[in-house]
Amino acid sequence: MKKYFLYAILFLLFLQPNRLLAQNNANAQKLKIALFAPLYLDSAFDNTFNYRYGKNFPKFINPGLEFYEGAQMALDSLRKMGFPLEVYVYDSRSNKKNIRQQLSSPELKDVGLIIAHTTAQEIRTFADAARQLQIPFINANLPNDGGVNENPFFVILNPTLKTQCEGIYKFVQKNFAKKQIIVFRKKGQMEDLIKKYFDDYSDNIPNARLNLKYIDLPINFSANNLKTLLDSNTHNIVVAGSLDENFGKTLAAQLAELNETYPVTVVGMPTWDNIRDFNKEEYKGLEIIYSTPFYNAKTDWLSMHLNNVFNTNYYARPSDMVYRGYEVVWRFAHLLAKYKKDIGSNFINNENNVFTDYEIQPVFLNHDNMTLDYFENKHLYFIKYMDGEVKAVY
Repeated sequence: MKKYFLYAILFLLFLQPNRLLAQNNANAQKLKIALFAPLYLDSAFDNTFNYRYGKNFPKFINPGLEFYEGAQMALDSLRKMGFPLEVYVYDSRSNKKNIRQQLSSPELKDVGLIIAHTTAQEIRTFADAARQLQIPFINANLPNDGGVNENPFFVILNPTLKTQCEGIYKFVQKNFAKKQIIVFRKKGQMEDLIKKYFDDYSDNIPNARLNLKYIDLPINFSANNLKTLLDSNTHNIVVAGSLDENFGKTLAAQLAELNETYPVTVVGMPTWDNIRDFNKEEYKGLEIIYSTPFYNAKTDWLSMHLNNVFNTNYYARPSDMVYRGYEVVWRFAHLLAKYKKDIGSNFINNENNVFTDYEIQPVFLNHDNMTLDYFENKHLYFIKYMDGEVKAVY
């Protein structure tokens, strides 16, 4: 039943025009938004509108579709509130027009905002178009700056790795400043970059540096490789210095095995938010902490309402990307309505946050000339997780 309704949604999307009116008040000045998502509609349907995948539903379609579904639910709410929005929806995986061609569409000449679920390869294209149009581009999902600089129209909601590393350092510093911190790593370029970000931040605070000890582990490391580096007479603090989820799961499992004799707290990377195995028996008793920019306990009335609406309409539970689509459109549509062309000066305004506490700040990559490079969300949540349950949120 769930698949049937998802197919129906896709089919309706494929047939409808790409303009969605949130309000039909002819006397109100329309606030135009361009929404881009990887919907893969041309791949999902052939030229005669037949669905290509039979009874299957490819997973690669889910993120973009779910983001769009959340955005559409927000637009429905805004329509009921009388917002004069005119939203143009583009499939960024269209076979008919590529993203550059879509961004050159005549209707986008007076658009006020671009929101996109994007990839690293697409970021610069969107950012360049935003700078040319002198309107904000909201990168809703990717923790990457795409090499963009000197572009005050570019906004990153999912913090970059540099920001994540600085946030992790500050969290450990705040909570375990007097401890020796063991950073277990594997060899690799990303691992070296993480170390660089830790070291660079440490150099900026010489009077409050952490005592970090970096240890490179062999490929097939075991608990025996770890226990000689842990102290049975104190509570050990370990940081996983790798984004590799398999490395993280193995490290956590081995530490859990040692935890009774060598008490330990392990601080993981933001990629640990994707790991669903931590409720298994092999991780029992281990205190796991990791950072994430997006946390929603889904216990507030709006989350429960959206869950009910989604379940009623689509016979499915909304994913985190549905909530993301909702809150991004809701937040920035409100900012556009209130501040119009001055929206860029008011990104820090948090009065329209929904599920996530954003802290959008200007970023200056070159402190010598102090040129604004982009805006970035700097707020991180830290989740304490143990025995399959969230124990605390910082």
